[in-house]
Amino acid sequence: MSTLIKGATLPDGTTTDVLVQDGTIAELGKVTTKAEQTIDADGLRLLPGLVDLHTHLREPGREDAETVLTGSRAAAVGGFTAVLAMANTSPVTDTAEAAERVLDLGRAAGLVDVQPVGAVTKGLAGEELAELGLMARSRAKVRVFSDDGRCVHDPRVMRRALEYVKAFGGVVSQHSQDPSLAGPTACCHEGELSGQLGLPGWPGVAEEVIVARDVMLARHTGSRVHVAHVSTAGSVEVIRWAKAQAERDGHWDVTAEVTPHHLLLTTDLLTGYDPTFKVNPPLRPDDDVRALRAALADGTIDAVATDHAPHARHDKEHAFVDAAFGMLGLETALPVVTTVMVENGLLDWAGVARAMSVNPARIAGLDDAHGRPVAVGEPANLTLVDPAAQVVVDRAASVSLSRNNPWHDRKLTGRIVATLLRGTPTVLEGALA
Repeated sequence: MSTLIKGATLPDGTTTDVLVQDGTIAELGKVTTKAEQTIDADGLRLLPGLVDLHTHLREPGREDAETVLTGSRAAAVGGFTAVLAMANTSPVTDTAEAAERVLDLGRAAGLVDVQPVGAVTKGLAGEELAELGLMARSRAKVRVFSDDGRCVHDPRVMRRALEYVKAFGGVVSQHSQDPSLAGPTACCHEGELSGQLGLPGWPGVAEEVIVARDVMLARHTGSRVHVAHVSTAGSVEVIRWAKAQAERDGHWDVTAEVTPHHLLLTTDLLTGYDPTFKVNPPLRPDDDVRALRAALADGTIDAVATDHAPHARHDKEHAFVDAAFGMLGLETALPVVTTVMVENGLLDWAGVARAMSVNPARIAGLDDAHGRPVAVGEPANLTLVDPAAQVVVDRAASVSLSRNNPWHDRKLTGRIVATLLRGTPTVLEGALA
C-alpha cells in the first residue's frame, strides 16, 4: 500500500508531504503522486517510530497479565514501532531457543518489531552467565542483556558479562539495586514519609552505589553498560561525571534511561497506600524528579523507556507491601513526555525524537531500521502525533490486558494519531488499524 502523509511537521519544524511506498519513504516536499491512502497531517508532528528499550510482555509464563500480541497492540497505540522484551519471563529468556521464541511471537503479532532481551545470568540467579554468545548468534541476534527485576550484584559476574558482550558489540542493562541496602521488601523511597507510612525503605544510595560501580567496570573493560530506570539525583551526577570522563579519554561507554513515571510522579502518591503506585525503583521526591528532567533535557540521560509492567488484578490487589511492583506505560509514554518536557520548554520535538527513537534504537542496535531520519530512501517506521490534543486517560480503554495504570483520570497533552511499521499503518486515528 502507498500512503501519502499530507502536510506533516517534522521534528526540525519543516512542513512537508511524505509519500510512503513499498515500506520506504519515496518522496518528500510537495508530493503530487497519487497514493492509495492519504492522511491529513495538518498541525501534526511526524517522528521516526518510537523505540522502547524496556518492555515487559510477560509471555511466556504470565499470559494472564500480558501477551506478546496484547503488548504489541499497546505499543503500536502508543506510537512504538519497536520494543525490547525483557527477559524475566517464565521460563527466563536465557537461551537462544527462548530468545527465538519471543522473536517469533513478535513476528506473528506483526504490529511492532519485538526484540528479545537476553538474561545476563541463568535463571536471573546472579551466579552463572547465561548463553550470551549463543543468544547473540541466534536468529534473534540479541544485543541487550539484563536481569531486570534483579540486580547483577556480584561485581565479578558483572565484569565477566561486560567482557563477554564486548566481543559482539552487546550492552548490559543493569537494574541498579544493591540488595544489602534495599532488600526484597523495600517498596517506598526511604525518608520521612516511609517512616510515617510504616513501609520498608528503599534508599537512593542503593541505586547510586551500583551505578558508580558499573560505570567504573565499563571503563575497566572498555565495554558498554546501560543504566535502566534511573530514579535519583545522585545517580544522575554519577552518570554525568562518567560521560564527562568519556569526552576526555574515550574509555567509557555509559548510557541511561528514565521512565515516564519517574519524570512526573512522586513518592507523595503513596500516602493512600494505592498499590498502583508501587514500582521498582520506587517513586522519589520532587528534588529527584527535577534532576531527572534536567538530565534528560541536557542529554545526561539518553532515553525515555517505559518499563511497561502489566500485572493481573490478583497480583496488585493486596496490601501495599505485598503487591507486585510495576505499572503500565506503553500507551501513555509520549503524552507524559509531551506534558512534562515539551510543554515546560525542556525538550523540543527534535529532542523528543532523540530520546524516544534515535537514541533507543542506537543503544539497542536497531538503528539500521529504526530511529532513522525522515528522509527519502529510509524505512517508513513512523509516528504521527497531535501535539496539542488533550486526553484524559481511562484505564478501561487500554488495549493492554492489565489495568495497573497510574495515569487513570489524568489529563495529558499529546495524542498518537497514526503509527506506520515499514509503511503499513498499524494505528490510524488513534485506534488499531
